[in-house]
Amino acid sequence: MRIIWLTFGLGSLMLAGLGVMLPLLPATPFAILATFCFARSSPTLNERLLQSRMFGKAIRDWRTHRAISRRAKVASVLTMALSLAVSLLLAVDPAIVGLQALAMSGAGAFILTRNTAA
Repeated sequence: MRIIWLTFGLGSLMLAGLGVMLPLLPATPFAILATFCFARSSPTLNERLLQSRMFGKAIRDWRTHRAISRRAKVASVLTMALSLAVSLLLAVDPAIVGLQALAMSGAGAFILTRNTAA
């Protein structure tokens, strides 16, 4: 089982890394999933991820307080709104825009209703 958890952890970490660069892919949930997987497969990788400058604080805040920083909340909501605006400007099929709006509304509601980390 360790190899399966390690594989999922590495895949999640790669998606988190892509999420840092791509506005439509969220980084933090994949980093949290990676640390969940690493906790079951590699304590060393888990500790390195918890100490990383990029993801460590967000993961620790989520683990201890189930909280998201104000900065991350604002960045998430603004990125979702910008993505939706780009879809509208590019005249994407209205059904697709509707699905995007629905998904982003759910994600935004989840993010905004979580505790705010200091």
